[in-house]
Amino acid sequence: MAFKVSTLKIRQQLGDILNRVFLRHDEFIVERKGRSLAALVPVEKIQQMQIAARLHLLQVLEKSKSSEPSQEKADELANEAKHESRKKS
Repeated sequence: MAFKVSTLKIRQQLGDILNRVFLRHDEFIVERKGRSLAALVPVEKIQQMQIAARLHLLQVLEKSKSSEPSQEKADELANEAKHESRKKS
């Protein structure tokens, strides 16, 4: 579960919040005026998402190996893989 935190609180407690992200693997959604702007998550989570996206792309490319995809198709598959990896996190 991600904690919601205002930009003001981020400015006031950045060190403490970063320690929580690093040491306790807490996640924060940074908001301004009730609108989500960004997320603070452990680096490991971003790395896992990137690996998952690459693996998904490789799996999709393996399935369609019979015909060489065009650059447009490859870009479409890469976008699909990126979105799929974000859904799983």
